[in-house]
Amino acid sequence: MADRKNPEPAPRHSNAIPPPSFPTHNSPRTWFLTQALSPLAIRLIRLLLGHGDYVVACLPPQELDNEAMSAEFRELADECRNPASGRYKEREGWKDRIRGIRCDGRFMGQCVAAVAEAVQFFGRIDVVLCCSSVAIVGAVEEMGGSGGGGRPSNPLAHNLVRDQFETVFFSQVNMIKAALPQLRKQRTGHIMVLSSIGGHIGTPGMPIYTSATWALEGYCDSLAYEIAPFNIKVTLVQPQTEVQMLTNKIIFAPAMPEYEAATAASAVAAAQAAAQAESQGGMAVAEVSDIPAPSVRDMLMRVVNAYGDSSVSSLSSPPAASAASASPQPPPNSSGALSSGSPSTSTSAAAAAANAAAAAAAPTVRYPRLPPQALDRLVLETVHALTAMGGHENPPTRHIVGFEASSAVQDKLKTVSEELEDFVEASLSVDIFDSELQKEAREGRAAQVAAAAAAAEAAQRAAAEAE
Repeated sequence: MADRKNPEPAPRHSNAIPPPSFPTHNSPRTWFLTQALSPLAIRLIRLLLGHGDYVVACLPPQELDNEAMSAEFRELADECRNPASGRYKEREGWKDRIRGIRCDGRFMGQCVAAVAEAVQFFGRIDVVLCCSSVAIVGAVEEMGGSGGGGRPSNPLAHNLVRDQFETVFFSQVNMIKAALPQLRKQRTGHIMVLSSIGGHIGTPGMPIYTSATWALEGYCDSLAYEIAPFNIKVTLVQPQTEVQMLTNKIIFAPAMPEYEAATAASAVAAAQAAAQAESQGGMAVAEVSDIPAPSVRDMLMRVVNAYGDSSVSSLSSPPAASAASASPQPPPNSSGALSSGSPSTSTSAAAAAANAAAAAAAPTVRYPRLPPQALDRLVLETVHALTAMGGHENPPTRHIVGFEASSAVQDKLKTVSEELEDFVEASLSVDIFDSELQKEAREGRAAQVAAAAAAAEAAQRAAAEAE
């Protein structure tokens, strides 16, 4: 009993991966995953099947046909089909509790058909996990549009904005809308949305990804109030941003030379600061903040380039002048002037220049291939959080995964709370109406100032008397 009354305090942060846990329930639950090809989804499915739950795995056709993205799922499917062929005997019965459905969430009709097939096959849906994601990397200007600053319009990059919202926002909304009639009919259900702390904190170099994440979270915040009378719960799960980025497709927008130059300057400054610190035998705390942080593009490029078959040599979009100078020029004639050359030579040179410009303007698509051990360390904390909350009778409306993510969000919220006092002052200064609220705010602030002055005076009097 003494041990129970005085337990040893748990450490605030530990690098150990927590063990998986599931909420207690009397019968297996049916999980509906909107995208089941990511390493995170694969590891979650293994835990769910091992626990005895049922899984509906939606497989986007355009990603299922990509061998790099679907390799782990195909391996899992083989284990489920042939459990007795070697070391997978514990997988016996898995193939009867998993249902793969080709479904592209961008099309509402396919979402409705997938939900109907899931209900027909398993009878109900208990947990809808929205986990579709793609990370589009690029500054606002690098997304194309009208080509500001005299740059030509780039329709290929401009479509990235729409693609980002189609995957992160609209496909999830379609899945939720397709599942809601069934969940209302059951009078129970749990919608879980795998987001990231990007829903709180903006990320330079990923403005469109952040925008889509904020839109999805705002949608879910409103949705939770609307469907609460039907006993349907909503939970936003927010791991570190890299959990979603490094386990799904990454699209690099063509880089502008201006931004690459700024990034290169930051990298040189960081290298010089590090060299100076090493020569001095350390670095003062005040100097740490002066070192520029590497860009998101650079960090993701390092991860992608760790493997030869997925490396990216250059993402910069050459200016028109350099493209023109790279094209072959006809030789000068005897008078020193350039000869016009044959029409075929000019045509082929123009075609080569056009092809080079088109290749430079096209986005680069890659899929990170991390070692299994690195993937486990990256995603298992999030996976176990999903298993612990999925289908819980009283789940949280928002869950931030991990100490680092919670600390980052806490710092952001602390900054916002400190700014609120300035917001109040600014609002009162421009309030043209002599309202009761304004009067109460001013009186309350005056009372606080008077109380602080009285306390200071009392402290001084007590100190004088003590002397």
